[in-house]
Amino acid sequence: MGELPRKILARAQRRTQKKSALCCGLGEGIGRLQWEKLRERGVLVWLSEDDKGVLFMGFRRKTMLSFNESPEEETSLRDNPINDTSGVLSVNAPNQSIKDGDVLVSSGQSYELGFFSSGIDSTRRYVGIWYRKVSERTVVWVANRDNPIDGTSGVLAINKQGNLVIYENNRSSVPVWSANVPARIQPQLAISMTNCTAQLLDSGNLVLVQQDSKGILWQSFDHGTDTLLPGMKFGRDLKIGLNRSLSSWKSKDDPGTGTIVLGIDPSGFPQLVLYKGQTRRWRGGPWTGLRWSGVPQMAATYIFNVTFVSSVDEVSYSYSINNPSFISRVVVNESGVVQRLTWNDRDQQWFEIWSSPKETCDAYGQCGPNSNCDPYQTNNFMCKCLPGFEPKSPQEWYLRDGLGGCVRKPNVSTCRSGEGFVKLARVKVPDTSMASANMSLILKECEQECLRNCSCTAYASADERGFGCLRWYGNLVDTRTFSDMGQEIYIRVDRAELARDRKRRNEFPLSLTSRSNCLRDLPIREFEEGTTSSDLPLFDLSVIAAATNNFSDANKLGEGGFGSVYKGLLHDGKEIAVKRLAKYSGQGINEFRNEVELIAKLQHRNLDSRLRIIHRDLKASNVLLDASMNPKISDFGMARIFGADQIEANTNRVVGTYGYMSPEYAMQGLFSVKSDVYSFGVLLLEVWDLWREGRALEVVDTLMGDSYLQDQVLRCIQIGLLCVQESAMDRPSMSDVVFMLSNDTTLPSPKQPAFVTKESYYSGDPLTSEGSHSINEVTITMLGPR
Repeated sequence: MGELPRKILARAQRRTQKKSALCCGLGEGIGRLQWEKLRERGVLVWLSEDDKGVLFMGFRRKTMLSFNESPEEETSLRDNPINDTSGVLSVNAPNQSIKDGDVLVSSGQSYELGFFSSGIDSTRRYVGIWYRKVSERTVVWVANRDNPIDGTSGVLAINKQGNLVIYENNRSSVPVWSANVPARIQPQLAISMTNCTAQLLDSGNLVLVQQDSKGILWQSFDHGTDTLLPGMKFGRDLKIGLNRSLSSWKSKDDPGTGTIVLGIDPSGFPQLVLYKGQTRRWRGGPWTGLRWSGVPQMAATYIFNVTFVSSVDEVSYSYSINNPSFISRVVVNESGVVQRLTWNDRDQQWFEIWSSPKETCDAYGQCGPNSNCDPYQTNNFMCKCLPGFEPKSPQEWYLRDGLGGCVRKPNVSTCRSGEGFVKLARVKVPDTSMASANMSLILKECEQECLRNCSCTAYASADERGFGCLRWYGNLVDTRTFSDMGQEIYIRVDRAELARDRKRRNEFPLSLTSRSNCLRDLPIREFEEGTTSSDLPLFDLSVIAAATNNFSDANKLGEGGFGSVYKGLLHDGKEIAVKRLAKYSGQGINEFRNEVELIAKLQHRNLDSRLRIIHRDLKASNVLLDASMNPKISDFGMARIFGADQIEANTNRVVGTYGYMSPEYAMQGLFSVKSDVYSFGVLLLEVWDLWREGRALEVVDTLMGDSYLQDQVLRCIQIGLLCVQESAMDRPSMSDVVFMLSNDTTLPSPKQPAFVTKESYYSGDPLTSEGSHSINEVTITMLGPR
């Protein structure tokens, strides 16, 4: 073993005895026993082939051992200039190198640097960085992505100019890749060229460091490829003109620079933009203080700590992870999708937390200017003009082509003529590249500023926590609706449009997309008030949309006055039925809350319900059948709970479906325990004439053939007729109906159903006191069979 290795070994032994950190490597002259002793003390020795240079790795402290080229020169221990608690791996200039087959490992064992091939073509070699603790090799950075080396002759080294370079054919004169250290610091390198060191940090950042100045000359984090790692800045350094963007691979097997680029556009109010070539493909929107406007599903802050900087010198985004064992990355893939991925060590695969774009409405400007894209429209066109606007081309709009967008309605004035603003909620705000921002204003001041300028078309809070002012002038481009979260924007409209909006809000206080928020806020509000009414699972609208195939017509079970009912399948395999309100449904927050509370009380997991429920809208479309043909009652929006001793009640608001309503309820607003019995009877049959003529069995579907018992069918028909008798006193109770259906007792003969109303609604004493009535202003001009 030569003199230099002996010095190294002796010094390594001294340092390890003092609990210091050394960076060394295994040479052929070091025996296995000595190597094992060094490894036990945390020292890795790695000598170059000519014994003139050493590669080093620190383990216990932020130190790095560096040797000059000549073995006769004294070695020295220098402080690591990087503010990183991890150890480092260094390559010393000028004659040291990393050859194909060598692997550099960061001190915390998180990342490796070396040569690799991608895909089936193993002859094309690249220098890259990948995770060491991930079984599936995942490359996060590539140096020579557009200049691969043919074969295994590549070398990574530091040249005489202090640049980190890759040579082909063992140090050919022209490098295939260079770090291109900026010219502004080149004069410094000439002073102490031999003290430049390349280090792989445990953050995955490869840095070129000048030891004398203790400064970073170059780092891979400033020149990312397709991956954003924790601690890596993403955005613009406006002071030096550095654009830290991400670009996809050309393909899954080709790490070359692809056409998909993710960056921050600093013009106007800075925003996240995904390009394909020079064309905007998707816009993540501006930073809202908690997330990008176009990515409402970004993970919560208890997982990631996010830093966003917007100043005259820089616009940047970066993140850190609270749990150091948590491996996560943001990647721009070759398909043009931005993904947040995390590594699942148990399943040994990457899982997606969120991704964009993934919906039609995510495409930039999908509906043209001055329109909003709503992917949750079921039967309607997803593009809708903003308030105060109309389609530029009605014909194209009719043909479901929204790219032409919308224009301001003609013959209206929005300048000092009683105009105002209409609010859109849960949206991605329009393109902010031409917007004006003032972070010192609150929302009310923002409104006044926009109102004073007739060219201002919209305004919004710059920060979703309620401060800052964004104002738009001219067209509003690339707005879309989300099922949850999102921002609020206020659109300038004329006086007439403002009046129409106020009228709509008064008539229909709960919009379709507000419903999931109402459900989510309900228990929170009750908790604050000291009450709870629900033990039901809560779902976001996005979950329901996925379960029903985005409310596909193929999943529709039925449709009524308030909306449609869809069948769905949750991710755990559970089948559900979902009622979605029509856009202009008259059912509002009271009915919705009433339905939630009633279902919770009826199906509480710890209680056997003894509640007496009056449904008030029992009809065929509100009875669902499961796979075993068991009936399930739905739509409790108008239901009422009766006390144990209560048999009737009065209302001033008659709601329900005519034909299924009992006569006393339809005409007097009186409902009782017998009201639903009437509706139940209507469900069973509408065949009085057939019964009187002895032809009741004609109501049976002919497809059943002879596969039914006539006595049972006739008994069901007779029970149904008993339920729809005109007088409530003559109708059986529901418990009586259950008894009659399950026993063979003799049934009474039914009286005539309530086809028309009599002057008196009851045979016998009334259930209500005199004067207990309501006025229902309904005119029936003609009666006839349904």
